[in-house]
Amino acid sequence: MPKMKTKSSAKKRFKVTATGKVMAGQAGKRHGMIKRTKKFIRDARGTTTLSAPDAKIVKSYMPYDR
Repeated sequence: MPKMKTKSSAKKRFKVTATGKVMAGQAGKRHGMIKRTKKFIRDARGTTTLSAPDAKIVKSYMPYDR
């Protein structure tokens, strides 16, 4: 059997941790920062873990990163 292909968009956007959780950048920070509260901008720094249903979808895109 040939190897399964990893989605190129997924490997650029997500990272799977050693425990199997999926890390992703915070949503809502691309533009329009002037209308966001300072608290939102502070809390949305860095990365976050995806919820279980979303992580299941992302893991199907990256078959060898489990």
